[in-house]
Amino acid sequence: MRNYRGDLPNNIPQRFVSKVLMEEEELNVKPVIEEQGISFIYIRHNDLYIVAVTEKNVDVAMILSFLYNLVNVLQTYFEVLEEESIRDNFVITYELFDEVMDFGYPQITDAKLLKEYITQEGHQLTKREVLIPQGVTGNVFRGSDKISYRKNEVFLDVIESINLLASAEGRILRSEISGSVKMRVYLSGMPELRLGLNDRVQFESNGRTLEKGKGIEMEDVTFHQCVKLSRFTEDRVITFVPPDGEFELMSYRLNTNVKPLIWVESIIEVYKNSRVEFQIKAKSQFKQRSTANNVQITIPVPKNAATPKLKASFGTVKYAPEKDALIWTIKQFEGGKEHLMRAHFALASTYGEEETPAGKPPITISFEIPYFTVSGIQVRYLKIIEKSGYQAQPWVRYITQSGDYQIKQKV
Repeated sequence: MRNYRGDLPNNIPQRFVSKVLMEEEELNVKPVIEEQGISFIYIRHNDLYIVAVTEKNVDVAMILSFLYNLVNVLQTYFEVLEEESIRDNFVITYELFDEVMDFGYPQITDAKLLKEYITQEGHQLTKREVLIPQGVTGNVFRGSDKISYRKNEVFLDVIESINLLASAEGRILRSEISGSVKMRVYLSGMPELRLGLNDRVQFESNGRTLEKGKGIEMEDVTFHQCVKLSRFTEDRVITFVPPDGEFELMSYRLNTNVKPLIWVESIIEVYKNSRVEFQIKAKSQFKQRSTANNVQITIPVPKNAATPKLKASFGTVKYAPEKDALIWTIKQFEGGKEHLMRAHFALASTYGEEETPAGKPPITISFEIPYFTVSGIQVRYLKIIEKSGYQAQPWVRYITQSGDYQIKQKV
């Protein structure tokens, strides 16, 4: 327990235990419990409850994010986070508590940065050795200018996930693009990087215009802590001194009507409650020069289906009885193509009203399309500025993949 403001009673842990046990007995489990003006916000990990307690009106999503970050920090130090590892590392746990939060405000939750000055080996420091890492002050994040590589490279991945729900008639009921920019940085010294995107707001603020469909307007943009937010606010250029290795530079969201990249039509015919036939047509609705990899189409079937007879014009199809579904796999689905699949099942018992295809879950589709983004986001430039002026090679890759991608079956 760590009481950061000293404004809560010491019996808080006991009150939480009794309250959460009551909630679990009533099967009324939720991440926030309120009692007499005190809020308990908690998560579970292995055999531990990690709990934040407050009397204030706080942002619950921020607190939950902090708790998950705290779990990641403790896992980095202890490898496995459980009751025994906490008991064996009381001292260092309290050291971390003092750094990750200050007077109830989240501070440093990056394990790489914490490891620079909180070590598991006890050692004595002289005054000359006591140096606050620059990343703690918010000045820069990289940590050390002594990093050196024989080959300086930056890998940047723009990854977009499509969340989509469509009716059987083709009407889009819900669609959203969730994007992220992930980086792997292997650069010597402490270079500054500048990333420019085809951001419509940036072009308009500079008095320039983009052709229709050539720019994007991102929503809910979240940056890694190494990004200089003041520069982004001023000129919409993403400027940062990157940490070494892998990290997520930014995430964003686009609420837009997305045309389904892969469309699936299903025709289901039931014959005298004794057998059922499926005719499935899959069509790729993206450009011919692109290819979707590892396409998997999952079609729900009746629970009483038996003796399957399956045939696909392309790819492989199998019956998964444990999922009550057909799984049609196409390793490479080229743009502008159309493939067919047929399946025949005997029905082991009466095909009752509750077993009709209309009552089944929708068809789900998973896929990945390299060298393609559905939003049209583009990296216009990635500049690497370093005082020694060495040459560095940037690599940019685009990937579109399915998120929660579903198409309802016909009634």
